[in-house]
Amino acid sequence: MRYPPAHKPATRRRILDAASQAFRERGVAETGVDEVMRRAGLTHGGFYAHFRDKSELVSEACSTAFDGAVFNLDRIAAQPTPGRRARVLIDSYLSMHHRDNHGSGCVVVAVGADMARLRGAARAGYSRGFTGHLDRLGAALRLSPDESVNRDRVTQLMSSLVGALLFARAIDDPGRSDALLHSMRRNLRREFCTEPPPARIPAPRTPAHDFLHMPETLSP
Repeated sequence: MRYPPAHKPATRRRILDAASQAFRERGVAETGVDEVMRRAGLTHGGFYAHFRDKSELVSEACSTAFDGAVFNLDRIAAQPTPGRRARVLIDSYLSMHHRDNHGSGCVVVAVGADMARLRGAARAGYSRGFTGHLDRLGAALRLSPDESVNRDRVTQLMSSLVGALLFARAIDDPGRSDALLHSMRRNLRREFCTEPPPARIPAPRTPAHDFLHMPETLSP
């Protein structure tokens, strides 16, 4: 059976989308090729028409997950001040919705621990995707006009967000998990969302020499 030219790229995309979701839900080590192909509605045998091995799949699936964050980056970048841009990121990242929906959430939290134990194409692809994502996030947040300071601040904020979400997902107590998210949102807003007070414009002062030329006031 002859397929149209667009069939193979579309099928490859289905596999990548299925893998991206499965890896975030179950982890890389726990997700096999059979599971990915089942989710994509395909048979195992069709996998090797698109990828050499699982490492290549992991690498490209992580890139797909990072690319999916572009919409949120655009929403962040549209805010008018650094504090408001940080607020959008903090509130969306440390939400209960994000905590509870692993498959559509941040790939950094979902597979970061797996990547620390992997080598080769999978880890290299993830590393490229993560580095590019951090650069795009810095460009969207613009927490400082100084490029080096901005990079440090964004890395600090992202590290705090990832750690907090990881803790919240690991706690087997909904109330304590909710409280942790609430506390971290409050603390990070205080650190990153407080806008500097507007600059005070001094009132105009009359030059001293002008008093010398002011007419005298006549007494009644």
